[in-house]
Amino acid sequence: MKAVTLYRPVTIEKALNDFDRYMESFFGESPLTPASYSREPAVDVRETGDAYVLEAELPGYDEKNIEVHVDGGVLTIGTKKEEKAERDVSPSKDGKEGEERYFIRERRSASFSRSFKLPENADLDAIAANFKNGLLSLEIKKMAEAKKRVIQIQGK
Repeated sequence: MKAVTLYRPVTIEKALNDFDRYMESFFGESPLTPASYSREPAVDVRETGDAYVLEAELPGYDEKNIEVHVDGGVLTIGTKKEEKAERDVSPSKDGKEGEERYFIRERRSASFSRSFKLPENADLDAIAANFKNGLLSLEIKKMAEAKKRVIQIQGK
């Protein structure tokens, strides 16, 4: 079967996330769920005649914060590691702007990582990425299928 499939290496963290998703499917999101709870983006995968197209919803993210890489036939989409700098905008003793400090912080940016096993006919060197209005689109070209050909046998 030639299809892009979700790749989930077995880890305890993935198992717990799967369990949480399973429970939420019955009861909905719990009010006890922490605000920093990691949400995986919604992804659509479709096949066209000459490519596989993967689209991921990433509202609130910028293309500078998203990382896409392929390793051993596994395509991974995730967030880049970023340094958090909190500064206080109140003036310091010498009148200059000091460290920034939040009084209320309700918006969270959670990191995520999603991996997909690519089919054998995916051309790993021909992947194009586009990011517009919070939608990441990846087009993964298919390799040309090996065509059957007749080989002439020469006589002596």
